[in-house]
Amino acid sequence: MNMIRCILSGLVMSGLMVAAKDVPVMGWSSWNTYRVNISDSLIMGQADAMVRHGLDSVGYRFINIDDGYFGGRDTATGELLIHPTRFPGGLKPVVDHIHSLGLRAGIYSDAGVSTCGFNWDNDTIARNVGLYGHEIQDCRMFFGDLGFDFIKVDYCGGTARQNKDHLSFDPEERYRIIREAMDATGRGGLLLNVCRWDYPGTWVDEVADSWRMSTDINCSWRSIENIIRQNLYLSAYAERGHNDMDMLEVGRTLTDEEDRTHFGMWCIMSSPLLIGCDMTQLRPETLRLLKNTELIALNQDPLGLQAYVASHDGETYVLVKDVDELYGASRAVALYNPSDSPDTVTLRFSDIDLDGKVRMRDLFEHKDLGSFEDEFSVEVPAHGVRIYRAVGDIRKERSVYEAETAYMTAYQELYNPVAVGTAAYMPDSLCSGGVKAANLGYRPDNDIVWRHVRSEYGGGYELQFAVMSDGDREMYVSVNGGPGTLVKVPDSGSGLSTVSVDADLLPGDNAVRLYNDGAVMPEVDKMELVKK
Repeated sequence: MNMIRCILSGLVMSGLMVAAKDVPVMGWSSWNTYRVNISDSLIMGQADAMVRHGLDSVGYRFINIDDGYFGGRDTATGELLIHPTRFPGGLKPVVDHIHSLGLRAGIYSDAGVSTCGFNWDNDTIARNVGLYGHEIQDCRMFFGDLGFDFIKVDYCGGTARQNKDHLSFDPEERYRIIREAMDATGRGGLLLNVCRWDYPGTWVDEVADSWRMSTDINCSWRSIENIIRQNLYLSAYAERGHNDMDMLEVGRTLTDEEDRTHFGMWCIMSSPLLIGCDMTQLRPETLRLLKNTELIALNQDPLGLQAYVASHDGETYVLVKDVDELYGASRAVALYNPSDSPDTVTLRFSDIDLDGKVRMRDLFEHKDLGSFEDEFSVEVPAHGVRIYRAVGDIRKERSVYEAETAYMTAYQELYNPVAVGTAAYMPDSLCSGGVKAANLGYRPDNDIVWRHVRSEYGGGYELQFAVMSDGDREMYVSVNGGPGTLVKVPDSGSGLSTVSVDADLLPGDNAVRLYNDGAVMPEVDKMELVKK
């Protein structure tokens, strides 16, 4: 426990929790509780409450002003105006107050012409306040004149179905232009959050520091469960911990169990942690949860990994990720039960590549549970999760690589993948993890790559692929960028078939890529490694 506190303290003191691009942002945002009904005194009061409750001491450092501060635009100069009654003194005194507390300040805008508050909250004064056509001007104001450190850029003004102007833009083009305008200010360390409501595509990693991967959260279990479900198979796209599962609803109207699950899963899945409740009215149990240093340590772990699904049984899941050291014997594990009934969840240590005696520590209860062999079982309540640090005697080489933990270069969630010809993860009960990679092939970037295939000593392996094919198909297997080996896949009928290639792996990390530039590929369930 002391070691974890030292790690957190060191991160805060060094500034890594403030603006590092390697760990998720922690802080508070105004939208969930207040929507557009904000003011200068409200924002400054929340900043004061963050410090008064000691939330800054465990890593929460950002105070983010969301929609509702806009006052229109000067028709002659194009200057962005600030709401005359909500912020009569403008934004600069608010930013200065936030900075005076040792915190960082975040702001909000839209990639299009008008914001979500204008389009959905009838905030009519906020017409024409989006970034479109004013990128350089607004970024100079936000980051130069006012000194903001972070911006969330929404997309209500960029998609025709969401805005009254019926405008539609290309999201990649819009966000690249905005990033360039931010960089042109000359300020380093500025953080951009892309809020496009689904995983936008692999291009976003070059543009943003975090990106929304779901529709907006609301304060209900169904919303929390839906966001977790959407993020279960996005670990390959979050190596820096920046799949944004949206702002926290903790401390509002969820049950205590749902609050714990909400916060715990956001932590182990390395989402930004942006408190969304009124911090001046925090209940003691909410404050204890938000200040759980052991869970926060998982979220802020320097490895920046998102937990992936290690096993799936019925409606329950086991998720796992490395902490402290890649391929070390210490792993973070979540036993997650989203169902409406309690269920016993069994963690088989072989599924998380640990052997020998495994020491288990409950991170909610801050309690060592002892050592176990082979497996560990616990009853998890409905809508519940139990999160542990598991430390084994031995870390084994991983032998099973599910397709849903692999990276697909053309992957995106904004458009129908069949219509635009991009790969997708699809549920299939025949597959070992219940999910397969489908719609692969036809072009060079529509591939699937396991980018971190670990071999301790290297040498010869048989790579076995479980695949599905509704006809004779072909794919190529390339290891570490080498020439592709053609693999012919016969019709598998209504089941799975196994094909294999021999390969020499290097000691350490390897990349295994499956592709077919000119034809459809088989669907992929998993890859297994057999040492020769």
